[in-house]
Amino acid sequence: MESKQWAVQVYISEDRDDTVARAVLLRDGMRISGVGRARRNPGDRPIPEIGDELAASRALADLADRLRTVAADDIAQLAGPA
Repeated sequence: MESKQWAVQVYISEDRDDTVARAVLLRDGMRISGVGRARRNPGDRPIPEIGDELAASRALADLADRLRTVAADDIAQLAGPA
C-alpha cells in the first residue's frame, strides 16, 4: 500500500478585532490556498483565540472547496469531451 503525506500550513494575522487566516497546501508543485475571516465579538475577550479558531476553520473549509474543484477538473479531463 502506498502512503502519502500532505501538509497544510495555516497563517493567521490579526488587525485589532479582525482576524484573517490563510490555509496553504503545497502538492506536486501546485499551491492551493483558502482564506477565512473572523471579527472578534466584544464578548470573546476572555478567550481571544476564538477569532483564530473561526478564521482558521473557515480557511480550511475554503481550501477543501478549492481542492474539490481541482479534483472535479481532473475528473473532467479524464472523461474527455462530452
